[in-house]
Amino acid sequence: MKEQSRAYLYAAIAIFFWSTVASAFKVGLRYLDFIQFLFFATWISFLILTMISVFQGNFRLIRLLKPGDIAFAALMGFLNPFSYYLVLFKAYELLPAQVAQPLNMVWPIVLVFLSVILLKQKISSKSFIALFISFAGVYLVSSQGDPWSLNIEEPMGVLLAVGSSLIWSFYWIFNLKKADNEAFQLNLNFFFAALYISLLMIIVNGFQDLHCRGILLAGYAGAFEMGITFVLWLLAMKLSSTTDKISNLVFLAPFISLVFIHFWVGETIYVTSVAGLTLIVLGIIVEKIR
Repeated sequence: MKEQSRAYLYAAIAIFFWSTVASAFKVGLRYLDFIQFLFFATWISFLILTMISVFQGNFRLIRLLKPGDIAFAALMGFLNPFSYYLVLFKAYELLPAQVAQPLNMVWPIVLVFLSVILLKQKISSKSFIALFISFAGVYLVSSQGDPWSLNIEEPMGVLLAVGSSLIWSFYWIFNLKKADNEAFQLNLNFFFAALYISLLMIIVNGFQDLHCRGILLAGYAGAFEMGITFVLWLLAMKLSSTTDKISNLVFLAPFISLVFIHFWVGETIYVTSVAGLTLIVLGIIVEKIR
């Protein structure tokens, strides 16, 4: 098989699994609260990433770590996955999956505007057009099928879902100048996040009323949201002749996800969800146009 064909294969597998995780979040949160769900998802992700690091021989990098590297990993682990998924899973508790998932997608637009503030980058009129398009989509998705009422049914959930994109954007900005091995760096982040979520579980006494099905779905989310899927995506990007051939395929995931949300979660998909998601993706594409 040619390298480009293998790249498409790995990307297709990654996109398939990313398309299922929103449904896994929503169904799993019926059996566990958002803190419990994050606890099991984080530990599963950490164990998988550790096995990958061992397989790739990355553990030799531990002895090269300096105190500043460890402090940086502790900060990054607090941002992602700890804070990011804590906020996102609470949004999924409050909102239908078809609403929470598209709202979380606006981070590329948020990232552009944060870069202006934190990195002193210039912003073009195109970025304002992209912002307007995407946030028109955010309103449509948030309206949950009734865009003319001008009423947001669950404003706290909407705020959390969009707010998670802010945390994700900060995470990416802080990582911009980090040229280390991505899989190993992520493994370190998850190590610290596993410590944070374990401490939170103890504080809130979250080890009570656990449900086996919820734990299994949290494990599935941990494995296929960030663990195995992350490595497959990296392989696809490395094997592809140009990254654009692969990176643009990720926009298929949220639309395929609506199919799983309908049949697995049992939600009736609103026209506003599809239209709003389309506008959000269109805004991101407009921002990416050179």
